[in-house]
Amino acid sequence: MDPSLEPLKARRLALQLRERIASGEIAPGSRLASEPALALEHGVSRVTVRRALDSLAAEGLIDRRVGAGTFVREAEAPKPIVADFANMLTHLVEMGRRTGVRLVSFGYGPPPEPVARALSLAAGERTQRSVRVRLIDGQPFSYLTTHVPERIGLTYSESDLASVPLLALLERAGAAVERASQTISATLASPDVADALGLEIGSPLLSLTRVVLGTDGRGVEHLHALYRPDRYSFQMELHRAGAAGDRRWSPVPSPGLNQDGEADSWPPSAAARS
Repeated sequence: MDPSLEPLKARRLALQLRERIASGEIAPGSRLASEPALALEHGVSRVTVRRALDSLAAEGLIDRRVGAGTFVREAEAPKPIVADFANMLTHLVEMGRRTGVRLVSFGYGPPPEPVARALSLAAGERTQRSVRVRLIDGQPFSYLTTHVPERIGLTYSESDLASVPLLALLERAGAAVERASQTISATLASPDVADALGLEIGSPLLSLTRVVLGTDGRGVEHLHALYRPDRYSFQMELHRAGAAGDRRWSPVPSPGLNQDGEADSWPPSAAARS
């Protein structure tokens, strides 16, 4: 047997068991089959089974009790945050105060060319770049990389950004935020991001890129946000609109707001969760 295949087999088995636990097929509190039984069932070695169980234990999904066996833990994860696309920008600062933030890096320098182009920066214009990890109930759920034009970034300090939502700092600096353009997709966790979010390298993530514009049409913020999909999701209420023969889905403004949302979320009106 090729030893290099064992980690891949362990990863696959861990994913299979995780899916069975997440779906409820293996209920919380129930006892998993023994290592020899799992090895026989999945056609792998006991070493592979042990690696897979170690991975699940590290994620907090199972408890391994000496002399008793391996049991599925009762769910203790915080309720996932749901960002309502239909809510307005004025709620975002309060949302930020319901979550915590850890500032990973803070500095000034030339931005990547795509960022400079998106913000319509002048040649040679620098940005204030920061990386933050946002938490809910002490658990990380988002990895945020922001670029702000230096002329705005110089108005706040590293300590400001570690304690005040960026949106509030932008408005304090006199940046009249008017609209934004954003794209949502999916990606895989790099080593740095995986470590910051408590995931394995290559874990799936929600990816959001947003460019915020002021009333003068100039860019005031470029955000690249990565979210753990088990702790954050996007939601939009829709209704059927239009005349017969031209019916389509349109967003419905929500009267309420989940106050535990992401501080930097922008609710666009032209996207829906599939």
